[in-house]
Amino acid sequence: MSITSEFKEFIMRGNFVDLAVGVVIGAAFGKIVDSFVKDVIMPIAGYFMGGSDFSAMKLVLKAADEATKTAEVAITYGNFINTLISFLIIGFSVFMVVKAINKIQKPAEAAPAGPTTEGLLGEIRDLLAKK
Repeated sequence: MSITSEFKEFIMRGNFVDLAVGVVIGAAFGKIVDSFVKDVIMPIAGYFMGGSDFSAMKLVLKAADEATKTAEVAITYGNFINTLISFLIIGFSVFMVVKAINKIQKPAEAAPAGPTTEGLLGEIRDLLAKK
């Protein structure tokens, strides 16, 4: 079997194709959630917190110096808050999808257990005792 035919067989497996589709949809969903957080949730949260823009929130460790042309050194915790909220929304969405799939794929109820060997032997003993 040649490398190309092995690769073709590998690519055409259902699991690989499903994984590729999942990755593409996941990336698109991540962009949607990111935009939702940045463009909808954070402006509303900023409005209720006195008109502040979360993405602009930062802790300046060292200010920029134009004389020496050094850049500002800052911890941009506002971006971290945006990313954290995006992560929580995506995580919750994935949790709900997995929960729904698990509910749909409930295992079939187990068939009722048949009589045990001891039960059958007890019945045989009782029938022999009647004779």
